[in-house]
Amino acid sequence: MAITRGVSIALVASSIALASCGSLNPLSRGDSTASAGAEQGIGVNSFLWRASLDTLSFMPLVTADPWGGVINYDWHTPAASPNERFKATVFILDTRLRADALNVSITREVRNEAGQWIAQPVNPQTETDLENAILTRARELNLAHAG
Repeated sequence: MAITRGVSIALVASSIALASCGSLNPLSRGDSTASAGAEQGIGVNSFLWRASLDTLSFMPLVTADPWGGVINYDWHTPAASPNERFKATVFILDTRLRADALNVSITREVRNEAGQWIAQPVNPQTETDLENAILTRARELNLAHAG
């Protein structure tokens, strides 16, 4: 048990050391293969990343993994409908600023008479509208960066 734990710690430590090595990270060297919008310290398109954080800033942030491209938001209850709540997960799938590099997943729950939260379907158009809002903001950020 102690040997297994020691080996696990050594593997994690060596992985961290290798990951921080600039020579292994093409984005940190400024290689021409790095796409526009990909910056040092982030593994996905930076405009999509920033736009996602900006667009969903009204929701509580749980986790954000800029290398894996996943942003998780916690439950948000709109003031206009206190018996309904939403949470979101944003997936950024590429280093390029493209519509197919973004996916938003929404979870919705409604409180019943007993006070329990019950999962409810989400209108697919809601996810599409959020994706479009994020893409619009990302394009604005890209244009501002280019100018």
